[in-house]
Amino acid sequence: MIVLGIDTSCDDTSVAVYDAKENRILSNIVSSQYEFHIPFGGVVPEIAARKHAENIDVVFEEALKVAGVEVKDLELITVTRFPGLLPALLVGLTFGKGISYCSGLPFKGVHHIEAHLLSPFIGKEPEYPFLGLVVSGGHTLLVLAGGLGRYRVVGKTLDDAVGEAYDKVAKMLNLGYPGGPVIDRIYREFKGDYLQLPKPKVKGLNYSFSGIKTAVKRLVEKGYPKEQIAASFQKTAVEYLVGKLKKALKEFGIRRIAVSGGVSANSLLREKLEELSEKGYEVLLPDLSYTSDNGAMVAYVGYRRFLLEGGDELTVGALPRLSLEEVNVEG
Repeated sequence: MIVLGIDTSCDDTSVAVYDAKENRILSNIVSSQYEFHIPFGGVVPEIAARKHAENIDVVFEEALKVAGVEVKDLELITVTRFPGLLPALLVGLTFGKGISYCSGLPFKGVHHIEAHLLSPFIGKEPEYPFLGLVVSGGHTLLVLAGGLGRYRVVGKTLDDAVGEAYDKVAKMLNLGYPGGPVIDRIYREFKGDYLQLPKPKVKGLNYSFSGIKTAVKRLVEKGYPKEQIAASFQKTAVEYLVGKLKKALKEFGIRRIAVSGGVSANSLLREKLEELSEKGYEVLLPDLSYTSDNGAMVAYVGYRRFLLEGGDELTVGALPRLSLEEVNVEG
């Protein structure tokens, strides 16, 4: 089955083509909007939706061209329909429905976080159970996955997502947007001493990044070098992420870990996960091209959901908020 995957959940317009029979991504085209949101230090939903509308047809045509297929070769249309920025979601959802309606192809809406969660398995079959850590600009979740559509969220951020914290710290330091890549680069180049930042004492497996941000603000006010602050922030944030992950692994006795989302591209996080791998844990990470929002993960998960549940009616709408557990299968 040849599957089209569309994602316009935030500020990346992405369309991918997936050959389900070969379990192979044929194309994954992503058009970034970073430059249009830089002046605002974050994503503006109305601007994102406008750029999606301008770009999606071009991205779609490029995805078909790179994959070497035509519309007549497609057999399933999959689209992110929740959660995300509502104006942005509606662009991709409407575009996908249009293709489905005109071609008579089945249509399947996909949960964005489920797509991230399973992205480390693209190119192979998912293996359960596993403990998933989803870290991105909008989400920080620890998920116990027992099977497709069988998820239990065991930890989450109580305030900002880790990627959002990166962006806000970068803004305080006048490092630009997005904050993740630039802070990661500064960390890799930094050779000095690290500053002590607090790791919030939140009970259980939940996270909080507000205290770390406040500490960064105070260091900025005291005049510490921005490179030292940025590197110290990354060290603290990643150690905090991995500390909770280790606690969850011990609590649930899980040996398989899948880490995904934009922050999973972070070099220090990958180093810490490699240390877990060396201790005997099975660590799965998505290819770097699948860490940020992309259509490949939507097609990959949408196909599996289609086999499990069948297609959706074209009357379904987009939802800006929907927990991962709300798409669990019954039974």
